[in-house]
Amino acid sequence: MRASEYRFVTVWKIEAPLHEVWNAIHDPAAWPQWWTCVERVIEVESGADDGVGALHRYTWKGRLPYRVRFDMRVTRVEPLVLLEGEASGDVQGLGRWQFSSRDDVTIVRYEWLVRTGRGWMNLLAPVARPLFEWNHDYVMQQGGEALAKRLGARLVGVDHREPKS
Repeated sequence: MRASEYRFVTVWKIEAPLHEVWNAIHDPAAWPQWWTCVERVIEVESGADDGVGALHRYTWKGRLPYRVRFDMRVTRVEPLVLLEGEASGDVQGLGRWQFSSRDDVTIVRYEWLVRTGRGWMNLLAPVARPLFEWNHDYVMQQGGEALAKRLGARLVGVDHREPKS
């Protein structure tokens, strides 16, 4: 893996019905209402009824003093199971949401396989990688907490690395 390539895995465990969690994640236009790290989402193209082909333009802001802007094209939708898309812009690559449930807990696994597309990020990647990872973890922690709050649910756990089975 090159310094400018990243593989992030985050797992949220939320005491909320699977369909409620799915509906919140499947509606990215509403994310800025509850996920403060998402500054803006613009629907560029609507796609099919299930969302495949939809194109959204995102602006994200974590704790570090920069914003990440990218377009995400939905490439795969399996209701209540999987959402997948291809990113282009400041980052390029694949984002994949996977959903499952156990007892009263919905498990959301997000995998982000990207490479940075901005020159300064690529230049700083060898030394700034831990900061970029820390910033990503912050954004995802905040998202899990905000989603649970939006759903009136309890966030049971957040893992920022691949959980051991």
